[in-house]
Amino acid sequence: VKMADAESLNTSISDVLSSYLSTIKKRWFLVGVVLVILCANLYPPLGSKTGPLRPDITVRYIAVSLIFFNSGLSLKTDEFTRAFARVRLHLFIQGYTLILIPVAVSILVLILENMNVVNPLFLKGLQVVGCMPPPVSSAVILTKSVGGNEAAAIFNSAMGSFLGIIVTPALLLIFVGTTTSIPFAMIFTKLSLTVLLPLVVGQVVRQRVKKWLEELNPPFGLISNIILLLIIYATFCDTFNRTDTNFSIRSVTAVAIIVILTQLSFIGLAFLLSSFVNSFTRQDRIAVIFCATHKSLTLGIPILKIVFGDSPNLSAFTLPLLVYHPTQILLGGFLVPFLQDWIKRGEETSRTPTPTTSEQLVLIVK
Repeated sequence: VKMADAESLNTSISDVLSSYLSTIKKRWFLVGVVLVILCANLYPPLGSKTGPLRPDITVRYIAVSLIFFNSGLSLKTDEFTRAFARVRLHLFIQGYTLILIPVAVSILVLILENMNVVNPLFLKGLQVVGCMPPPVSSAVILTKSVGGNEAAAIFNSAMGSFLGIIVTPALLLIFVGTTTSIPFAMIFTKLSLTVLLPLVVGQVVRQRVKKWLEELNPPFGLISNIILLLIIYATFCDTFNRTDTNFSIRSVTAVAIIVILTQLSFIGLAFLLSSFVNSFTRQDRIAVIFCATHKSLTLGIPILKIVFGDSPNLSAFTLPLLVYHPTQILLGGFLVPFLQDWIKRGEETSRTPTPTTSEQLVLIVK
């Protein structure tokens, strides 16, 4: 009897361990996000801007270029062609990120100012975040990780960044009351070198080795996820290593809570509004969720330094963006497995009647 009990206990332990390992394997990216953040906190100087890893080169240029080379190599040319023709999808994403979000943040800032619960300087920084364009990397990687419309994500991330060079100064003038000239040529050159050129090279290489790629089926998604973990690591190293900010725990906590709640609201609203467009597939809506709600730190910090470079309150204006950037990656990483399941359920039930919006919201949080 004792031997039977021992065997039963061993079997139970084995089943529990197998279950945990299966969960970790399925949610490995989320586990990886936690691990790289912990590693960044152990020794931030390693991956900070002035650290030995030199993320200003290895991440900003090499990693981002690899992301878009990988995308160009993995995407079929006809997928890009179809993506360019999705005018309604592009207008939805760009209108959401460059019109709806700045207006919504402006209303939120007015409410919080009247409540007098947050430092007005932080609120001004929050409004600046709302005026920022989308990033060129994180939204693309997360869309690809979930299995969304990667071609549309690439197109809108690149287009949003280029539009931001022109639109962001106008938005700052309207909502913040500050205007400046943006170094268009410099930013255009950087975006071309890190986004357009690697994408085109990837497509050219794909045409040369197309048959080999189809036979080998390389893990493009895994490669993109690993690069994203590197970006997250460098981002948090730089955040933990910053010494030019001297804010109280209460202030940082208040800003963090507002930013998280704001991002969750924008993600939920993007998911809801996109459900009313019948031509949007679930893959399209994944691109909407990430491309329409993410904001660029790479372009945002230079703009902030140009606009508020001589201001003694530059750190206060920068804090909301520093919180927003890693938070959007964290939230995105957390949502990846749930959205993957949502996509799979959509594929399994593609021949059944489409559920209502309320039913979809219930399904995605299960």
